[in-house]
Amino acid sequence: MSTASIYYEEEGGIRLPFDPEPAARTVIEKALEYEGCPFEAEVNLLLTTDEEIHTMNREFRQIDAPTDVLSFPMLEYQNPGDFSGFEEEEDSFDPESGELLLGDIVISKDKVLRQAEEYGHSPKREFAFLIAHSMLHLFGYDHMEEDERLVMEQKQREILERVGILR
Repeated sequence: MSTASIYYEEEGGIRLPFDPEPAARTVIEKALEYEGCPFEAEVNLLLTTDEEIHTMNREFRQIDAPTDVLSFPMLEYQNPGDFSGFEEEEDSFDPESGELLLGDIVISKDKVLRQAEEYGHSPKREFAFLIAHSMLHLFGYDHMEEDERLVMEQKQREILERVGILR
């Protein structure tokens, strides 16, 4: 099983109706295993509010609206999910722990609750989906083109199946 150091932070008064930290850890580790990451890895996870994610979206993406999740990958992949070549790049690893620095995930708790209701599934399922989605971004995947979107959707589905969280 791939392991990860997860630097977890939560802000805002809203609480999710499950413990998000172990849920995130499970999905993050399954995503690392699924994608075959050969390294111990590090991920920063921030759970926040619509208001805060709106500010970040405006600042970093010039989008004046809240979104459900933001991903800030630290690595540049030659090909999505291909971890070869990072051994040569010292700045890809934390000098203290030796872990691969994947990047940051920011999730709006407001959106998790609203979208779970909208899609008719549990908040935990929505949260797990957003973590899986964001991990794929941290692995270099995107969904700008239709074929990329289909690849991401398939991978998200398979990661959630491995975690045992189904629609």
